[in-house]
Parts: sequence; structure tokens; C-alpha cells
Amino acid sequence: MENKLTPADIWNVKRVALAILLVVVPLLPAAGWRILYAEQYYKLYHETLHHYPEDTMEDIEYLELALKADFAPFANPLYALATVHNQTEWARYRYLFSMHVNLKLIYLYLTLGSKYDKMVAYFYNYPWKRQNLESLDTAERIYRVANGYWTNAQKWSAMAWDMQDVHLPEIQEWEDENFRVQTGDLDYKQIIDAQLARLEKVRADFQKMDQHTY
Repeated sequence: MENKLTPADIWNVKRVALAILLVVVPLLPAAGWRILYAEQYYKLYHETLHHYPEDTMEDIEYLELALKADFAPFANPLYALATVHNQTEWARYRYLFSMHVNLKLIYLYLTLGSKYDKMVAYFYNYPWKRQNLESLDTAERIYRVANGYWTNAQKWSAMAWDMQDVHLPEIQEWEDENFRVQTGDLDYKQIIDAQLARLEKVRADFQKMDQHTY
């Protein structure tokens, strides 16, 4: 006679499996589940083709946790993304890492802000005037957060620049960023200020709208 499982039998099997899982998981070594080092959070960051707000916010969370983790005891050259031979290289690495993560956060906050920003106040958007103004307020707050990270990036960049004779080839990209920040080739303040000035103009255009302009 063919042995067939009824839907009730299948459900009971799933319940048993779930019960076993709930018992076993807490017994697994904690080290396999814990994230302690800045580089571990940094590796969770991932660029996406389509920057949906939820993806961007997830990446922001990872990078902000990376910055918080980059302090003793949760910092160790063994986890560095470049080969570190001595304390001088370790200091240079950490300055560049902090600068780089702050620059990434600026990029992500600008990306997130753009999702709420409005490039133009079209007259036919008058019925949604309030919603558009609220969206612009959100974009402005996000841009100003990005501005704060630029201040931090400049601080770490200056400290790394003082050690520019120390070369870490595995993170050449970060050293290039350091050069661009220090020479003014990369100036996020200029970019953010331009975004805020344009946003203010668009806001003023929305505020002037009424039933006569629609």
C-alpha cells in the first residue's frame, strides 16, 4: 500500500522541525552570529543598480555601525582590508577607512535625499502642493545630515594626508579619495550647497502656487 502524507501530517512535520530549530539555534556558538569589527559591517554594504530607499537606508545603517565599531576594543589590524605591518600603517589605515566610510555615507544620503527632492515645481502639481512641500522638507533634512558627514570626512582626510608618505597599495582607491578631498577636486560641501539652493527655489515656486496658477 502506498504511503502518502496527508496535509495534516506535513503540518506536523513542519511543527517538529521548527521546534528543533528553536532549540538548536540558541546553542550555536555566539561568535558565528556576532559582528564586532568595522570591516564586517563595511562588507555588508553593497551598491545596488536601482537605489530604492529601503536599500539605501540599509546600507546607511551598515556604514554608520562600521563607524561606531571602529574603536577599541572593536578594531584590530587582523581585520583590516589592507596589509598592516606596524602602528604607523595602522593609523594611516584607520584615518583612510574613516574618511572613506564618511564619503560613502554622504553619497548614500544624497541618493536618499534625491528620492524626496523635486527638481521642478510643475504647475500641474498644485493639487499635491502640501505633499510636495513636505517631501522637500524631508529632502532638505537628509541633505543637511550629509553635510555633517562631510565635516567628518574632511577631518579624517586631513589626518590621513599628514601621513601621505605611508602607502597602502590595497586601498589605493581610498588614497585617491584622500588626494581629491585635499586638493579640492572632491568638494561635497559645494555639491550639497548647490542642492539646497536649488531646493529652496523649488520650494518657493510651490509656495507661490494657488488656484489661479493651476
